[in-house]
Amino acid sequence: MPYANGPAAPMRRSEWDKRIQREADLAERFPHAAEVLGFYGEVLGFQRGIYLDLSSRAVESAAQKVTFRERLDSSDALRYLPAVLSLAEVKGTAKLAEDATVIRAASGEQQREMLQKFLADGPTAQPFFARALLQPYAEWLAQSYVPPAVGAAHSTCPICSARPQAGVLRPEGGGGKRFLLCSLCLTEWEFRRVLCPVCGETDYQKLPRYSPETPEHVRVEACDACHFYLKSIDMTRDGLAVPLVDEVATVPLDLWASEHGYKKLELNLMGF
Repeated sequence: MPYANGPAAPMRRSEWDKRIQREADLAERFPHAAEVLGFYGEVLGFQRGIYLDLSSRAVESAAQKVTFRERLDSSDALRYLPAVLSLAEVKGTAKLAEDATVIRAASGEQQREMLQKFLADGPTAQPFFARALLQPYAEWLAQSYVPPAVGAAHSTCPICSARPQAGVLRPEGGGGKRFLLCSLCLTEWEFRRVLCPVCGETDYQKLPRYSPETPEHVRVEACDACHFYLKSIDMTRDGLAVPLVDEVATVPLDLWASEHGYKKLELNLMGF
């Protein structure tokens, strides 16, 4: 996979600022989500700090490691673990605080294995902590890659191979073009409009969409063949949306999907 000259730190720094501001805006608009968003705002601030710290360092030689996931150094990421454990203990739910206590008592090797297992197998027993640490690390690292050319039916991230967190519809011409948002490195890549990213179903009659009256720019995109779903953020309806944040803010849509027998393709950082 080709490399760029290095992470685009100033551009991505502004992206983190936009996410934090969007969280504050949505917390005011959606009182039902204020508690979740309040904690998420704290997490975003923590992740922004990781990103800025990584951006201040020299980029390692691309030749040292082969794959993207090999370059995600779990040992280096562990230097931020005490801070996220403290954040969970002070600001998180009772369950997160309990999990943080267990992780803090574990050995350094066990903590490293938690991150390595997440990278190898996906969600672990405490996915919040692994994802909180690795998302900004992965996004920082992804800026040094030029995404390979993939077809519009490629259902996993072309950079890090993680599953998508959400769909994004961005304005193009008189309509919109569909993208998928990576759940790990937060890369977006183009994806066909009428296609299930899980099973490849193309029959639009088996791909129902649920759009609430409010917010009208976020909807459920489900599949009646495999019974998975993801949420999609329509930027043609709300150009100020920040997909990563708007996806977290719309928990009622996840409840609707669950009640109708659908399973989410990838839980977000907050566990919904």
